Amino acid sequence: MSAHAASLSAAEHALQQALAAEQAAAYGYGVLGAHLAGPGQAAATADWIAHQVSRDELAELLRSRGAEPAAAAVAYRLPVPVQTAAQARSLAAILEERVTAGYLSLVALSDRALRQLGAQQMTQSALRAASWRGATAAFPGLPASALERGPGAVTREPRARG
Repeated sequence: MSAHAASLSAAEHALQQALAAEQAAAYGYGVLGAHLAGPGQAAATADWIAHQVSRDELAELLRSRGAEPAAAAVAYRLPVPVQTAAQARSLAAILEERVTAGYLSLVALSDRALRQLGAQQMTQSALRAASWRGATAAFPGLPASALERGPGAVTREPRARG
């Protein structure tokens, strides 16, 4: 953890995480939109704009708290190659899942307004992910590995009915 990150409050750290996710999503939509046409491209454009608006709102919220918003990266490594419309849709779903995860820290804060912001944004990104994927996820933003049973996992045996 950098000295800058250590000096941030929990709220500022959570806001910076959400901001980073929005910045990456805005970049990714700029790439994937070029591989879509018609309604898919229109949806990608609307989602791209939504991420830019959210990014700007988070930056302003950080400034209003006396924190400097972290700058976006010049470029981002995309998690999947994008050369087809199917790959573009897959990338959109992944970006939305990452945005959902980026807002997760906000819902754990004591500040009611920030919790509501996190919940609203997680809902919106989960809905966008479902739209791109064509299906919903059980726990949006939670990695599938967190749902797997590992060594030492608590299990319940079925009760005998008698």
